[in-house]
Amino acid sequence: MARTTRETITATWREESARLVGALARMTRDLDLAEDLAQDALVSALEQWPTHGIPDNPGAWLMTVAKRRAVDSFRRADNLRHRTEELGRGLREEDPMSDLTSQVDFIEDDVLRLIFLSCHPRLTAESRAALTLRLVGGLTTAEIARGFLVGETAIGQRISRAKKTLSEVGVDFELPTGAERIERLDDVLAVVYLIFNEGYTATAGSDWMRPELTNEAIRLSRMLAELIPDDPEVHGLQALLELQASRASARVDAEGTPVLLDDQDRNLWDELLIRRGLAALQRAESLAGRGKSVGRYYLQGAIASHHARAASAAETDWHAIARLYDVLAEAAAGPIVEVNRAVAHGRAFGASAGLAILDRLPVGALVGSHLLPSVRADLLVRAGRHVEAAAAFREAASLTANDREQSLLLGRAADSQLAAPESP
Repeated sequence: MARTTRETITATWREESARLVGALARMTRDLDLAEDLAQDALVSALEQWPTHGIPDNPGAWLMTVAKRRAVDSFRRADNLRHRTEELGRGLREEDPMSDLTSQVDFIEDDVLRLIFLSCHPRLTAESRAALTLRLVGGLTTAEIARGFLVGETAIGQRISRAKKTLSEVGVDFELPTGAERIERLDDVLAVVYLIFNEGYTATAGSDWMRPELTNEAIRLSRMLAELIPDDPEVHGLQALLELQASRASARVDAEGTPVLLDDQDRNLWDELLIRRGLAALQRAESLAGRGKSVGRYYLQGAIASHHARAASAAETDWHAIARLYDVLAEAAAGPIVEVNRAVAHGRAFGASAGLAILDRLPVGALVGSHLLPSVRADLLVRAGRHVEAAAAFREAASLTANDREQSLLLGRAADSQLAAPESP
C-alpha cells in the first residue's frame, strides 16, 4: 500500500535525522543549533511536500534546506561571518547533488560522531539512552517518555541537562581515537543494549514489551554494524538483539499475558530476524578468527543462537549454553551473569547445580531486584521444593513494577503451592 505524504515524511525523518544532526553539528559546532536546524527542515517538509510533492531524494532535500537555514543563522551573527562564507561555499557546491551517496563516507563519519557524542562518559546511563534516542533515533521527547514510562517533562529536562553537560565539558565534536574510542564504544553498545532490554521486558507498567524501543535498538545496532564493520562485538550485539527479538510474537498470548520460553510456539518466531542474527554472529566469528577479540555481546549472541536453532524447547543444547555462560562469567563477571548461568546449569546438570551457583552469590547481590528470587523459585520447582518455590515467587512478585510480570509470578506461586504435598 502506498505511503501517504505524512507517512513518507515521518519515515524520512526517522531514517535521515541522525545524518542531518550529525552533519550540522560538525559544521556549526553547536548541538542545540544543529538539532534546531534539522527540525526547521522537517517543518519545511511538512509545509511544502503535501503541495509540491515528495522530492526525488528526500534526505538530500532536508540537508539542503537545513544548510540554507544555517547560512541564514550565521548571517545574523556578525561575529560568525567567516563561518557564513565557509558554509555558503559548501552549499553552492552541494546544491546540485542528486543524492547523498556521493558523500556517504563523510555522512557515515557524521553519524558515528553523533553516536559517540550521545554516549559521552560524563553523562549518566539514563541520559545517554535518552539523548541517543533523540539525536540518533530521531524520536520525539513524547515517544521517549512513553517508551521509558517517564513523564515528558522529565525526559525533556534529562535531555536538556545532558546537552548542558556536554557544553560545559567542552565536548570535542571529532571522533574519539585509540583507547578513548574503545572505551566509548563499550558505552555505546551498553546504551543500545539498555534500550533494547527496556523494550524487551519493560521494568514497569501494564505491557510486557515495548516494541518501539526494541525496534529502535535493533535499528541502531544495524547502523553500528555498518559504520564499524571490523569489530566483532558490534556484530555480536546485532546478533543478540535480532535473535532475541525474533521471539517477540510468541512471548505474549492474545491477551498480552507473558508466555515463558519453554511454552512458546516456535512457529511464531520470526525467521527473517533469526537469519539476520545468525548472519551477524557469523560475521563476528569471522572477525574473531582473524584475531579480533570477542566479549559479552558475542557470547550472549552465541547463547541466543542455540535457542534459535532448536526446533523445540526439548532440543535445546543446555550443556553448550552452560559452557558459554562459564566463559561469559570470566569475560564479564557480575551477579546478573551468575543468575543466568545458574539457569543454564540448572537445566544442563540438574536444579541443585543451579541452586549451588545462586548460593555462592555474595550477600546483598541484586538487592531489590526480582530476578534472583524468580530464578531461585524456578529452580526450586524443578527440585520439587514447591513450598519454598511459592514463597520465592511471591517475593519476586513483590519486587517487580511490571503488572504483567507480577501476575505471572503470582500465578506461578499459586501453582507451586497447589503442587506442594499437604502438610501433616
